[in-house]
Amino acid sequence: MPVGVPDGGRARAVWSRVRRLALPVGSLLLFLALWQAVAAAGTWSETLVPPPAKVWKAFVDVSTTHDGTRGYNGTTLVEHLGISLRRIAFGAGLGIVAGVVLGLLMGTVGPLRALFEPWITFLRTLPPLAYFSLLIIWLGIDEEPKITLLAVAAFPPVAVSTTAAVAAVPRALVEAARALGASRWDVVKDVIVPSALPETFTGVRLAVGVAYSSLVAAELVNGLPGIGGMVKDAANYNNTPVVLVGIITIGVSGLVIDTLLLRLERAVVPWRGRD
Repeated sequence: MPVGVPDGGRARAVWSRVRRLALPVGSLLLFLALWQAVAAAGTWSETLVPPPAKVWKAFVDVSTTHDGTRGYNGTTLVEHLGISLRRIAFGAGLGIVAGVVLGLLMGTVGPLRALFEPWITFLRTLPPLAYFSLLIIWLGIDEEPKITLLAVAAFPPVAVSTTAAVAAVPRALVEAARALGASRWDVVKDVIVPSALPETFTGVRLAVGVAYSSLVAAELVNGLPGIGGMVKDAANYNNTPVVLVGIITIGVSGLVIDTLLLRLERAVVPWRGRD
């Protein structure tokens, strides 16, 4: 036993880890049991509520080559997901970068905030489907409207959170930096940006979530291959197991990405949540 580590402390630490793992696993098992019970009750047909085993079979089918068919529509689940993730990375990445830059400008230059904030609010309230048809008219049915939709969806949350974070930087810190001879760029780089980073990361997480929620909308037209396009195509044929596989895949991958963003935030902004 390591020196200075009491048995009681080690036991509590182990129990804490077990409990953190047991709670999500237990909730998952309970959900699967309830799902199976509802499907077995026969209140709804399997087309509406397929049992978990049937969804698992669909997952295996779309992930492998079976009966001479490769995945779904000739593309495996991993490949569908990879193509959609590339779209999200490119589209949401553009929106996030634009949102951070404009948010910094709006937070530091008052007239810019008055000029752009109403337009960002207007854009933030629009559902993606409201302007996707217009993007198709303007940009065609290839990758351009999908990337643009995801960028436009991801842009407002980052712009709003960054603007608010910059505006909330204590004036005393800014004035102190200027009194010590810091230039305007030094103030932005050494005072404003570090102070705004925690809320900016929150905006980035929100932006990625909005981009994910817009994924199926982005892939409504010519979305195959792509996980959202797979969901839409399977829904056209009432293939509920494949639809559920796609939805679960989107949710799980989104959870993984959000966890990675949280880890990145803790590494870049280790002082968040500390006095």
